Parts: sequence; structure tokens; C-alpha cells
Amino acid sequence: MTIPNWITFSRLLGLPFILYGLHNPTAQTRWICLVIFLIAAGTDWLDGYLARKLNQISDLGKFLDPLVDKLLVLAPLLALVELGEIPAWGVFIILARELAIAGWRVKQTTITGANIWGKLKTVSQIIATAILIAPLPIYWKTITLIAFWMSAALTIVSGLIYIIPADKNQTEKVTN
Repeated sequence: MTIPNWITFSRLLGLPFILYGLHNPTAQTRWICLVIFLIAAGTDWLDGYLARKLNQISDLGKFLDPLVDKLLVLAPLLALVELGEIPAWGVFIILARELAIAGWRVKQTTITGANIWGKLKTVSQIIATAILIAPLPIYWKTITLIAFWMSAALTIVSGLIYIIPADKNQTEKVTN
């Protein structure tokens, strides 16, 4: 396994601490969870950078990176559903898209990296999750929910762009 793949895998190590901290959150534990989440999210950039710089781009990395990103975002979102801070159906929209695209990717003959829409989706989810974790004053509630719903909308758009061929030639390739 390459260094970038180890870094990708290391993102999972923060999840138990984030979930534990969000189980009975105080302002202090939420700040700690936010720091852990942001460090883990920062490694998403680092592993990609190192994979390109060290010429260690691999099929495992192309598969593992988006999978770990999904777990990093969905786990805290589910904890926030349990706390009643976001609606479960909103998280279901995100989860459904992620599962659908993962299932669709399994049928592909080659593993491709994320397109720009997938990257924007991930960034929007990370930003929304981070501000939802943060112990912000109540008057930020509307802003955090707007960020959440914007990331959900971008999640849907990026999923549609991913599976709908951009032109007729791609349509013919898919159907043949």
C-alpha cells in the first residue's frame, strides 16, 4: 500500500472520537470533534497531492478515497440526525446518492477519479458538516441548515452529472 493510501485510510481513525464526542455533546467536545474532523478532512487534500507528486496514483486509491470521504461525512451527519439538528430525510438523500453512485461504479470496467462536480460535492459536504459540528450560537442555525441543504442539492446534481452521459457518443458507448 502506498503512502497516499495509508493517509486516506488514516482518515477513518478520527471517526470513533467524533462519534463519541457527538454522542453527549458539550461546547468543548464539539470543538474537539470539529478539530478532529477538519484534520481528517485535510488529509483528503494531502493524499491526493502526494499521490500525484509521488506518482503513486492507484486503483486502490481511486476506490478508497471516495469511500472514506463518504464515511467521514455521513458518520457525523447521522450523529447530528440523532441529536435532532438535521432531518433524517436530508441525510438519506445524500446517502442514497452515494450508494447509487458506488453501485454504478462497480459496474464500470475502469476506475475513474472524481470529476469537478464530485470534488465540489465533497467540499460542500465537508464545509456543511464542519459548521454543523461546530458549537455555534443559535442565530447561526439558519446558515448551517442552508449550507446543509446546498450540499444535499450539489450531491444530487453531481450524481446526475456522473451517470448521465454528456453527449451522444458516450450514450452509445454505455448502451453498446
